[in-house]
Amino acid sequence: MPRYNKIFAGPYTEATPQVQEAILNGAYLPGTAVKLSSGNFAPPSGQTDNSKLFILQDNYLALKAVDAAWLSGDRGIGMEMLDEQFFNVLVPTGNNLAKGAALTVNSSGKFVPPTTGGRVIAYTDEAYNNNTGSDQLVRVRAARSALVTP
Repeated sequence: MPRYNKIFAGPYTEATPQVQEAILNGAYLPGTAVKLSSGNFAPPSGQTDNSKLFILQDNYLALKAVDAAWLSGDRGIGMEMLDEQFFNVLVPTGNNLAKGAALTVNSSGKFVPPTTGGRVIAYTDEAYNNNTGSDQLVRVRAARSALVTP
C-alpha cells in the first residue's frame, strides 16, 4: 500500500502542473523521473544527465492508483516540475532521508541522494527512512537549478 494516493501534491491553490504526453519505452510506476528521448519517455541516464525531467503522473485517466505501473507502449503523462509545487516521487528502499535533503535521480528514474558531481533535482519536504523493503513515495519540491536546462 503506497504512503500517498496522488503524485501531484499541491498546494491546492496552485494550478495543476503543465504536462507533456509521450509513449513510454518501458513499464514505469508513477513518481518516476522521465525525460523525452527520441519523442518517447525514458528514464534519465543517471545523476549527471542534464535533460529536462518530468515526473510520471498517476494514470488517473484509466482510474489507476499510484501503485499501478504504466505499461510499455502506453501514452504516459509527465508533469513539469515547478519549485512552488510539491510532488510525491519514488525513493528506493534503504534510503534514510532528512527533511531538506538533496535528491538526484538514478538510471531507473528513482530519486536518491546525490554522489559527488550529481545534479540536484529536488529537496525532500519530509523526513523518511525507507526501510520498508520496497520503493516508496516521498514528498519533494523541485530544486530551482533543476528547472534550468543547460
